Amino acid sequence: MHQPARWGLGAAGVGSAVVLGLDLTSFDETNPFRRTISEHGLGPDGWIFGLGVGLLAAGSLAIGVSLARKRLAGVVGTLALAGWSVGLFLTAWFDKHDWSVGPSLSGSIHRVGSFVAFLSLPLAAVIIARPWRHRERSRATLVAFGLGICSVLWVVGIGAAVLVGAESGLPWYRVMPLGLVERGLAATEVAALLALGVWAAAKGRLDPPEAPGQGRSVAMRSST
Repeated sequence: MHQPARWGLGAAGVGSAVVLGLDLTSFDETNPFRRTISEHGLGPDGWIFGLGVGLLAAGSLAIGVSLARKRLAGVVGTLALAGWSVGLFLTAWFDKHDWSVGPSLSGSIHRVGSFVAFLSLPLAAVIIARPWRHRERSRATLVAFGLGICSVLWVVGIGAAVLVGAESGLPWYRVMPLGLVERGLAATEVAALLALGVWAAAKGRLDPPEAPGQGRSVAMRSST
């Protein structure tokens, strides 16, 4: 088992469990349909939220290192997965802000980090796990690719809500149950990340995908 991938799976799993536990224990106090996950960072247990997201970010980075070292991610896939990790670190370090009292630098950085993270992971999952890129397909790559497509659909749905809000004059976060949608998107993306981690942790070194025509040229050289 590839060591960085194993560490990454452990850290990402623990971080996700911490955030989920925080969400479940405050279920009576927080409306999960309207309140976003990041609002946990504003309460007395904010450091727990930051710790959970930080562990998820560190685990994601380790999984990305493993995929890159095994030449499974490619340049664009590696950069997209790194964007997800950096976005999570920014979300963990800078608190969410109450925009009704005016703008703030910390809130702006937090918002940018969350946008970068939520947009980068679907791109990374689809690019890295796309079935036609790899000769040897595994259940983990198919799951990661499918969850990546589902994440893209979540993002498209949020974009549609923004357009509807712009046309109706309503705030886009009032058009849909933002908390529920964000939780669905986050769960889908974390599941895709863990599937990539399982694939990266597979024993042995997987061969990189062959370029079109490469196998034919090798066969011709060997026959001569």
